[in-house]
Parts: sequence; structure tokens; C-alpha cells
Amino acid sequence: MADVVLQLREVTRTYASSAGELEVLRGADLTLRAGELVGLVGPSGSGKSTLLHLAGLLEPPQSGDVLLEGTACGGLPDKALTKLRRHKLGFIYQFHHLLAEFSAEDNIAMPLMIAGVSRAKARAKADALLAEMGLADRGHHQPGQLSGGEQQRVAIARALANDPRLVIADEPTGNLDPATTERVFATLIKMARSEGAAVLVATHNMSLIRHMDRVLTLEDGKLVDYVT
Repeated sequence: MADVVLQLREVTRTYASSAGELEVLRGADLTLRAGELVGLVGPSGSGKSTLLHLAGLLEPPQSGDVLLEGTACGGLPDKALTKLRRHKLGFIYQFHHLLAEFSAEDNIAMPLMIAGVSRAKARAKADALLAEMGLADRGHHQPGQLSGGEQQRVAIARALANDPRLVIADEPTGNLDPATTERVFATLIKMARSEGAAVLVATHNMSLIRHMDRVLTLEDGKLVDYVT
């Protein structure tokens, strides 16, 4: 049985609203294993982004446990959480959030150098990822010189740079055309299978679910299997 990368155990999250307390998650459970690609679907406002924030250690649950490779993350100091995010997690968002003053190559190399990799090795890894994304000739371009789809592919390459154990993707192909979407997902699947990473993808693109090992949705604040 593949190693467990992520576990959510009975996690809850409530927010204050003008109408009173809003229960978004009500005891949600999730187990992701190495090499597994899991989709998360559902309408806007159902709690998908909240679940991703908890899984990505960006905010804590109000109750329940989040475990990353067996490490209970509740109560860890900010420095320890930052280290886990830096070395164990990769984040992909719908909007690229690239640094405008740096080249595509530098945007990808930066998290590697922050993690202690030499500049030469970081740039070599960045170039390899750019080639995987079909952007081998665009490495020295700044984000403003790239199309929206190219910018997003650079952001995806950046998320994969440190060989994360868990990839959290929130509408990662929302700005890509269908052909590019297929290429990007092929790369994500290859990484998950070969590197033993778990991938959790929230998406509204229902054509992608055929690529997933499992597809889940949120009902009444709990994760259940999605039925087409």
C-alpha cells in the first residue's frame, strides 16, 4: 500500500458572517497517498478553497487534525509550518502570481535557491521544467512578455521545482486552452506517478475528472465520492 502523504481527520472550519456563524467544514476526512491524483469538485462557496487552505497548512482547522507524512501539524510554530510548506508542498493557483521583474527561469529557480540549492543547479532544474511545459525558448522572458497561458505554465513549473510530496492545485488550468490543459495535466500525472507525490486538484473543468484516480465533492461540510 502506498505511503500516506496527507490526512485530514474530522476537520471543521467556521467563519463569521453577517447572517451569523457559517459552518463550511463539518468533520471532513481525507487520505491522500503517494502517487495519487484526487479531484475536488463542487459549486463556488461549497468549501473547496477552505479545504485546500487547511490541506496546504495555510490556516488551521478549528478542530480535527491535519497530518503531513504522519506529522501532526496542529500547534506547530509558524517557522516549522513555513519549513514544511517550503520543502513538502507545491501550490498552483488559477492566477500565476509571478514576480514581474524576474525572468521565467528565475521565477522557477527562486524557490530552489531559497531551499539552499546552488544558483547553477536551480537554473538547470528550472530549464528542465520549462522544457517539460513546452517553454524551453521562453526562459529569459519576463511575465509581461508571456501570454496568459505561458505565465500559468511557468507558475505550475515553479510549484513543482522542489519536488514536493503534496501538490495543492486550485483551478490550475482555469486560464489555459484545452490543448495546453491536457499537456499540463499530463505533466502533473507524470510527476505524481514517478516522484510519489500526492496531488489534490480543485476544478470546475469536468473534462479533467477522467484523469483523476478519485473525485470528491463536499456535501454538508463533509467529503463524499462524486457521482457523475
